[in-house]
Amino acid sequence: MPTTKPPAPLEPHWFQILLALADRDLHGLAIMDDVLERTGGRMRLWPGMLYRALGRLADIGLVTEIEPPDDAPIAGGRPRFFRITTAGRRACAAEAERLAGFVAVARRKKLLRA
Repeated sequence: MPTTKPPAPLEPHWFQILLALADRDLHGLAIMDDVLERTGGRMRLWPGMLYRALGRLADIGLVTEIEPPDDAPIAGGRPRFFRITTAGRRACAAEAERLAGFVAVARRKKLLRA
């Protein structure tokens, strides 16, 4: 059960975590790899930062930890898998809209290509 309302705007690393989970359930290492690749190496989530963020996102109801799939690798223990919630999807979409508004202004001011 969520303990508080999600902040707006979202912390940048929270937004990236939610984006990583937006189309599939992932384990922690896969989330870190997705964010690193998608941001072109500009954002690196270290394990401590990632799991603190996932804990906080779970506390406020934006993600949930799920059972690993049966085919999840077991070497070194079973990885922890996470899923975005409906509230998490809404928060991620709201943040994307907020950022898109900034990009639209930058385009109108001819700071970006159309």
